[in-house]
Amino acid sequence: MLSYRHSFHAGNHADVLKHTVQSLIISALKEKDKPFLYLDTHAGAGRYLLNSEHAERTGEYMEGIARIWQQSDTPAELAPYLQAVRDLNPSGQLKYYPGSPLIARHLLREQDQLQLTELHPSDYPLLRGEFQKDLRAVVARGDGYQQLKAKLPPPSRRGLILIDPPYEIKTDYQAVVQGIAEGYKRFSTGVYALWYPVVLRQQIKRMVADLKDTGIRRILQIELAVKPDSDQRGMTASGMIVINPPWKLEQQMRSVLPWLHEQLVPQGIGHTLVEWIVPE
Repeated sequence: MLSYRHSFHAGNHADVLKHTVQSLIISALKEKDKPFLYLDTHAGAGRYLLNSEHAERTGEYMEGIARIWQQSDTPAELAPYLQAVRDLNPSGQLKYYPGSPLIARHLLREQDQLQLTELHPSDYPLLRGEFQKDLRAVVARGDGYQQLKAKLPPPSRRGLILIDPPYEIKTDYQAVVQGIAEGYKRFSTGVYALWYPVVLRQQIKRMVADLKDTGIRRILQIELAVKPDSDQRGMTASGMIVINPPWKLEQQMRSVLPWLHEQLVPQGIGHTLVEWIVPE
């Protein structure tokens, strides 16, 4: 398929949620000196130009990152994420948006490692160019799900695995569960963060049921909806499913999500959610 380009959606409400969660997990992993692996299965281009034809065509970032990045009263939970955005835009004009690999690059330490995979023929060279001078990073072109077999467990036995597929085809909803199950068999102590879009609620319910059936414990669901569920075309919400979340993450998201919802959805529609799919 490979028609999906994240450049149309960079910086939207789903990115704000995803990168907030990602930043908080990385910050928690950094509380111990021991190095860890950041593995990104569907890394994208890395950096997105917000005045590009793609981004301007949808303008989604205007209802996402543009609403919060320069506010003075942002909750402390957003500090690592927003600093990564600001550092990419030192002029004070919102020109670039960092994808998850650049968020990770900003937050990781010298001793940590990045393993980035992208399949798209246009995005892969951009990603490789972005990281060519970063000795911590390995950039591969290939199937991100295969990395869950090939690269786990890391030597440090610590890591964050971000799984963020385009969901272009319906089988992606099953593939992510199979990929997580494969990775978990090899590396049961890793933190797995799975992003999902809510286009049809039934697809998410099935995916959650499939995750429960894996027998994996400690699965937390975090969701931000900007519209009510609908059977019409288009994403109404997005979420993150986190396996082995850092102990603070549940409370951090309970604290910050209402503020994010208020800023991103001033009409007050939609919802927020933080709940355990499977507890300890």
